[in-house]
Amino acid sequence: MSTAKKLAPGSVMAGNDLRQSVEISDDDRTVATAEVTTSEGSGGTARVSLRAEPGHITPGRRASLVDAVLDLPEVQESARVEAAFRLGDGESLHRLQERCEDVSVHPAGWSALVEANLPASRAGHHVPA
Repeated sequence: MSTAKKLAPGSVMAGNDLRQSVEISDDDRTVATAEVTTSEGSGGTARVSLRAEPGHITPGRRASLVDAVLDLPEVQESARVEAAFRLGDGESLHRLQERCEDVSVHPAGWSALVEANLPASRAGHHVPA
């Protein structure tokens, strides 16, 4: 069973930025995590670092992580998202392309950097896989 949770101890205010951690578990094993930084107020940019554990991960878990991040109220208040994840993580990229607008992708070493606009009418309106 897959579960997503926002880690309250990982929520820290740094200046005007809020830093949060999100994790996806599969059978009591953490398989994917995200570090999310958002600015106070609406209309800013959410910065996200997505990480998946090495080895086999059940299909859909990386997409669930993207959904959990994009469903955070602080991210929903943002206008844009900048995400970084391992180059070759097509599942995370595909979910970002499904849920965001004007997506651009740039390789950077071992990472893919994604810049995208968040749709204005996004509050919990995603279609699960």
